[in-house]
Amino acid sequence: MTLLERDPNSPPVWRDEIQVTNRYTFGIAGERFFRTIKEKGQILGSRCSNCERTYVPAAEFCERCLDHLDEWIDVGTVGEIITFTHLNVNYDGSPREETETIAFVRLGDGGLIHRLKSSQSPEIQIGMQAKVVFKPAEEREGSITDILYLELIPD
Repeated sequence: MTLLERDPNSPPVWRDEIQVTNRYTFGIAGERFFRTIKEKGQILGSRCSNCERTYVPAAEFCERCLDHLDEWIDVGTVGEIITFTHLNVNYDGSPREETETIAFVRLGDGGLIHRLKSSQSPEIQIGMQAKVVFKPAEEREGSITDILYLELIPD
């Protein structure tokens, strides 16, 4: 049988569009992580007392030993730039009018990926310190977009 021939015993095929609606949830740890960003302007990590690792973003279980993580700590808003990339092309492949820089900043044993303050792109180097800058409290919604950008801290 070729790929174009249909096996009479195979299940029927739907040849139309199927409307799929879903709602993404953050899970228990993610809910607390983003709620704290919204309400307090803090970044929380969940700590494994067995492995001594601090997960950022917070997790419910340790990925190494599978212990339940019930210790939460404020990891602060300043971390080290581990890596970054300059974006010069839009999603559709067209050139960007202005370069945007995305960086990974280490907080705890994990970290966050976010955009860098646009005026600082040329200055960025691995190892520099950067601070998380939040939207004003009244504008926060409880998502990663509550972080406006990462701002480099001069030496």
